[in-house]
Amino acid sequence: MTRGRGAPTVRRPRAPQFSLPEPRPFDGAGLEEDGDYDGLEFADLDLSDARARGAAFLDCAVRRCVLDRARLKRARFVDGVLEEVRGVGTDLGEATLRDVEVREARLGGVQLSGAVLTRVLVRGGKIEFLNLRQAVLTDVAFENCVLVEPDFAGARLERVSFTDCAVRDADLGAEALRDVDLRGTASLTLARGLDRLRGAVISPEQLIDLAPHLAAQLGIRVLAEGER
Repeated sequence: MTRGRGAPTVRRPRAPQFSLPEPRPFDGAGLEEDGDYDGLEFADLDLSDARARGAAFLDCAVRRCVLDRARLKRARFVDGVLEEVRGVGTDLGEATLRDVEVREARLGGVQLSGAVLTRVLVRGGKIEFLNLRQAVLTDVAFENCVLVEPDFAGARLERVSFTDCAVRDADLGAEALRDVDLRGTASLTLARGLDRLRGAVISPEQLIDLAPHLAAQLGIRVLAEGER
């Protein structure tokens, strides 16, 4: 997509598109595998060790819940909000998140490998050791959050942006990047993936910071005149 005959523009992520109806309080004993949850609010619940593989959450709000070791592999979250959730070791492998906002989450070791994220906004909070290997991210925005060692190895990212985020020791060894905008990061360090940045957009200042690492990746020795 271009502006006239100038340089190509960077396509921004499309925002989540949903209008959450007034949810009904969830009054069940716990989550179930392949459960079907529609128009519910899960608030202030301890869902540690929940077993809800393949569950579907439509028009749901999950607020201030604990998700330690919750097994939600292949779960589907559509048109919903995850707000102030916290947990360690949450398994969302191969899950589907579409038109979802994640607000002020505090998660560690969350598994999203092989997941599909479409029109997702992650705003605020801190996520450590986020596993997005082989995931597909389309129209995903990270805003005002801290990402510690996020792993995008083998993932496909299109229209993904990072705004006012601290991204620490990221693995950007993705299979494909397209319109991935890193310019808005408050800080950015890469552990791996310098050779896989094609399709990403960085600022001139970030290029200067990454130049020594890029040179090392390419096997280029940088010496001042007179040095040996």
